[in-house]
Amino acid sequence: MIEIVIGIISGFVSAMGMGGGTILILCLTLFLGYEQHIAQASNLVFFIPTSLVAIYMNLKNKMIDYSLAMTVAIPGVLGAILGSFLSIQMDSTVLRKCFGAFLGMIALHEIYSYRKQYIKSKKETY
Repeated sequence: MIEIVIGIISGFVSAMGMGGGTILILCLTLFLGYEQHIAQASNLVFFIPTSLVAIYMNLKNKMIDYSLAMTVAIPGVLGAILGSFLSIQMDSTVLRKCFGAFLGMIALHEIYSYRKQYIKSKKETY
């Protein structure tokens, strides 16, 4: 039953554009006790249909800048390949700590962005 709840929550967060994969990996490791490698691989399997639907919808709505997509996709694929080779060599505990640090950096960035946006909106009101 908890697996269904985790899937619904990560799908909901993903649909909001916030990256359901981080929630999925976190829940799989914390609540279900999966190894970090397995949780991240499961996230990739979850990511494929979600990204294919997003690509289809953006193609349909003509919202893709192809030059920007290639500029981001090529280094992204190379980084994913390199990252997969590195993660295979890492101990699960080290990988978990790296993922935690990554989540911490994302949290700090989001807090900074929201604070900056809040300050900007306050200045516009006056």
